[in-house]
Amino acid sequence: MITGGLFIAAGISQLVRPAAYLSVVPPYLPFPLALIYGTGVLKALGGLGLLVPRTRRPVGWTLVLLLVAVFPANVHMALNPQQFGDVPPALLIARLPLQLVFIAWVYWLAIRNRGLTPRRSAASR
Repeated sequence: MITGGLFIAAGISQLVRPAAYLSVVPPYLPFPLALIYGTGVLKALGGLGLLVPRTRRPVGWTLVLLLVAVFPANVHMALNPQQFGDVPPALLIARLPLQLVFIAWVYWLAIRNRGLTPRRSAASR
């Protein structure tokens, strides 16, 4: 599943290069490095969990909650484009609705579709 791979890659990126993410954490949140490592671990494990049909649905809920929890970082970036000089301000603003699309994507794939597990037919029961 592509979604699982994206979460694994994002999580590993945070764990390998945490300093690159420090400016993304809003200044009012305590322990930014711990938040980066924690969300990195959750993303990587969540990505792995999406690959396992049995865990896909509960992991989907966890990832939806994680994506909602990190939304303030996207707002922080959009409101402070001067801190992210290499990124065009329009792209920082575009990330806000894109985050909502990503939440819907995880919900659709992992939760609404009941974890994408095949349904048994009446004949196989």
